[in-house]
Amino acid sequence: MGKFTIKPTNTGYVFNLKAGNGEVIAVSQVYKSLDGAKNGIASVQTNAPIAPVEDQTVEGYAAEKNPKFEIYTDKAGEFRFRLKAKNGEIIATGEGYASKSGCKNGIESIRKNAPDAPVVVEE
Repeated sequence: MGKFTIKPTNTGYVFNLKAGNGEVIAVSQVYKSLDGAKNGIASVQTNAPIAPVEDQTVEGYAAEKNPKFEIYTDKAGEFRFRLKAKNGEIIATGEGYASKSGCKNGIESIRKNAPDAPVVVEE
């Protein structure tokens, strides 16, 4: 089973969603407060299972409504995803993947792990 970890930074708090094997599958933006990070996690838990995937790497892709996962390619040519909340804010991003299938597996891992993942605050 996966888990969310929240840790302080110099400017606030960030969270990671880790898979059962300890691998980080999603990271957050920096939140100003611990409560903000916890609210971000709650948003991931609510939105990840229902969010459709918008594949921006395909020409003429169909735009989806928020919440949604967006698949895109970064400057290095790797496939990445971001999860957007209903308000359009990015609430989680994934690492770079060499293949689109790997990126899609990352999204499925979030859908599987996020809803029931416990939250651990690291100091």
